[in-house]
Amino acid sequence: MSFESFLVHDKLENYEDPVKYNKDWLPLVEKYRSDLADATSEEYKIKLPKPIDTLIAEQFNPLDYLYKEKLLTKEEFAITDSSATDLAAKIAKGDLTSVEVYKAFAKRAVIAHQFTNCALELFLDEGLKRAEFLDDYYKKNGKTIGPLHGVPISLKEQMNYKNKITHGGYVSQLKHIPTEHGVTIQILENLGAVFYIRTNQPQTLMHLDSNNNLIGLSKNPFNLLLSSGGSSSGEGSVVAFGGSAIGVGSDIGGSIRGPSAFSGCHGLRPTTKRVSLHGGVSAGAGQESVGAVAGPMARSIDDIDLWMKTYINDGKPWDLDHASLPMPWREVPKPAAKDLTIGVMYDDGLVRPSPPIVRGLKDTVDKLKAAGVNIVEFKPIRTKEAYETVHKMYTCDGNYMQHKLLSESGEPLTKLTKWNLNYGDGSKAYTVAENRELNVVRDSLRHEYTEFLVNNKIDFILSPTYNNVAPKSEEVYNWSYTSLFNILDFPTLVFQTGLFQDPAIDKWTEEDLKYEFRSELEKLENSSYKPDEFIGAPIGLQLSGRRYFDEEVVAAGKTIVDILKADLFKH
Repeated sequence: MSFESFLVHDKLENYEDPVKYNKDWLPLVEKYRSDLADATSEEYKIKLPKPIDTLIAEQFNPLDYLYKEKLLTKEEFAITDSSATDLAAKIAKGDLTSVEVYKAFAKRAVIAHQFTNCALELFLDEGLKRAEFLDDYYKKNGKTIGPLHGVPISLKEQMNYKNKITHGGYVSQLKHIPTEHGVTIQILENLGAVFYIRTNQPQTLMHLDSNNNLIGLSKNPFNLLLSSGGSSSGEGSVVAFGGSAIGVGSDIGGSIRGPSAFSGCHGLRPTTKRVSLHGGVSAGAGQESVGAVAGPMARSIDDIDLWMKTYINDGKPWDLDHASLPMPWREVPKPAAKDLTIGVMYDDGLVRPSPPIVRGLKDTVDKLKAAGVNIVEFKPIRTKEAYETVHKMYTCDGNYMQHKLLSESGEPLTKLTKWNLNYGDGSKAYTVAENRELNVVRDSLRHEYTEFLVNNKIDFILSPTYNNVAPKSEEVYNWSYTSLFNILDFPTLVFQTGLFQDPAIDKWTEEDLKYEFRSELEKLENSSYKPDEFIGAPIGLQLSGRRYFDEEVVAAGKTIVDILKADLFKH
């Protein structure tokens, strides 16, 4: 069954207008690209070893190259391979200045962009001025502005940034220039963060990938043939590459967790309304059936904890956003392995995991068992119904807002935009009564999952993040493993296992090759996995807990990563 045969719920008419796009909008796109190229600092740029298209074809690993060729100084490596937690503490003690920390990360971010095309905007001079201001403040006052003073933070572009174009991946929004920051960016600035890079995302923000008509695809820092994920695409690339201390993404179907798992970092999808979404570009305004969230991506679980704790407890988002819950971040200690009971979902019953994911799960389970964790098997509960329901929720306005944002410019539709416009019932607009019926299904799912976990004394669910490691660009179709936890609104942490795809061992077995596919979607996904085309892709899994047990999920993540010895900082 071909990709096109799935496109049956939206005729995809009246979106594209080549005449209007080429005449009125393409000049703005070209100006945007030119401005980005001009902002890519010559001071920090390197000479690529080969043309980028050649490196992509060769499955080049730019992160490995960074270390082998010593593209940073010893001091720059020491800074950028430190956790944000350590950096904030050293800046607060005066052991490091904001400027020296900023310069090291800015250089690494530029190199990351050269290889992975992760940035939609670079504003390095502004970042330097901000770092200088913070150092001056520290000298004059003998203290920091806030707990994130001097910490370099990258931002998904779709969050409103004062006096800067904020387009969310839509060409029609190239004229949208907010007059104030979105709430989350404002809070981080109040806490002392330094901004200098805003990162790539796909057209419509509804792909586990990155393509758009502005700068195109972002790539994976461990294998340039592969996707960095989406929709927080550039965040996956720059955070995993070490070009920012912490990144901020958003997630409505897997958009923090996909890039984290694919690109090689950790990422938290919090429960809804703990992190503000006020002020940004998306097609989801007013849609409350399945909530979007914002959250942190980092190379350390401690840094995810730091971000959530300082953002919530010091930033008090409920004072700036009526929708944010006044729910402080609780101090939850790392649990002992013996006190954990984890239910493992090896297969969601919809799409079979590929060999590296099977190996990653088995290895993780073996190590957790050996450490004393109580492991039980978790059989999927109504996953097909959840998948079908959440997809209807995504398009219940009949794609009205997506159509509006896309057709205003007449821009070409990318491959995966055509896919996501066909989620659920595509262009069918639901009545209020029909939408409420979807919400009833959602609430029954939430109740049944919660009841099962409580009655069986299961603390968390461990599962694949996706049925494969990072896919090839524009060859990712299924997000059943992540969107399940969006409809449930379960806080979910993606963590790295420390394992990577190995073509010599991660092969389909003879038994696998006799497998009878349960659906055409499963066949489409499984047929794309060819071991020699995914070399070195990180193997990331996800840990989910009950609604508003975010702190427990993060604390358990620390224990698990310690057991796995998955250190993402090179020393």
